[in-house]
Amino acid sequence: MRRRGFPQSAAARVMDRRTFICTVASSALARAQIAGAQEARKVWRVGFIASGIRPPDGAVPAPLREQLQTLGFAEGKDVTYEGRWGEGRSERLRELAADLFSRKVDVLVAFGGPAAQAAKQASSTTPIVVFSAGDVAETDLVASLARPGGNVTGVNDPAAVLSSKRLEILKELVPGAKRVAVLWNAQNYAMTLRYREIEKAAQLLSMGVDPLGVREADDFDVAFAAMTRARPDALMMLTDAFTNMNRQRVLDYVNAHRIPAMYEFGNVVRAGGLVSYGSDLDETLRLAAVYVAKILKGAKPSDLPVEQPNRYFLVVNVTAARNLGLAISQSLLLRADEVIE
Repeated sequence: MRRRGFPQSAAARVMDRRTFICTVASSALARAQIAGAQEARKVWRVGFIASGIRPPDGAVPAPLREQLQTLGFAEGKDVTYEGRWGEGRSERLRELAADLFSRKVDVLVAFGGPAAQAAKQASSTTPIVVFSAGDVAETDLVASLARPGGNVTGVNDPAAVLSSKRLEILKELVPGAKRVAVLWNAQNYAMTLRYREIEKAAQLLSMGVDPLGVREADDFDVAFAAMTRARPDALMMLTDAFTNMNRQRVLDYVNAHRIPAMYEFGNVVRAGGLVSYGSDLDETLRLAAVYVAKILKGAKPSDLPVEQPNRYFLVVNVTAARNLGLAISQSLLLRADEVIE
């Protein structure tokens, strides 16, 4: 005999409605919580500090921001930036770094040796990514390149290798050179170490060195006067924020006195200098951005080995060479990454 279903009781129907309403409400609450969590997701704060002059728009360098955007950190949505510039006054850098740390930046990018040192002195906990700061192991910014330790990592400039290579190229351009003047910021320890490496390289090439350390703007006139009294066969200018701010003065002097000069970055050669050999700052900034992204994703600076720039570029200005009466070998031109006519 088939059993007939019994009609659902009123109490059961009420219970089913309550269950349904609770289920819908719970689902809506869960969706609201997820949406709220998405809206409240962390916006990272990236600080930037440099010794040089604040750009007109006050923005941190575009290559850093663009690379972080490529790596998934949209400006204004995932990350915000705050920059500080020393305006050529290195004594201000520690105060500026401390100010950025007080604003709870999640990572600080430091451009140049003095800025990197100031940042490290101002905090031993907030992650710091350095670039164009010289030989970071020799200046004690990190314990070692492979195992940085502490809160600092980033991109290294191998002073010994680069100094020797630059001097060799300059000697190739000016085969008869016996004395080379070296102009550098004597207040920048990383640049002083680079100067010492040039001294060692010059000995191997049987060249003498005229040291022209500068510490303030008036010292450039003193350096120029020294070269006027005893004209060197060539000049090497070491680049940091301070010397870069005065690069046009150097260009004007060496061009007027027909002194062949080697620079570290191509922008000086494009402005009328003779030759440069070094990394591309935009590429180095993009490499620094990779470190920033890794740190924001949870990596510790102490676990991120220090790297070198991916490439070094030889830039030659043929017009400047012609004005100096120099003949550039075909071999050097073929090796050049950029030739300026």
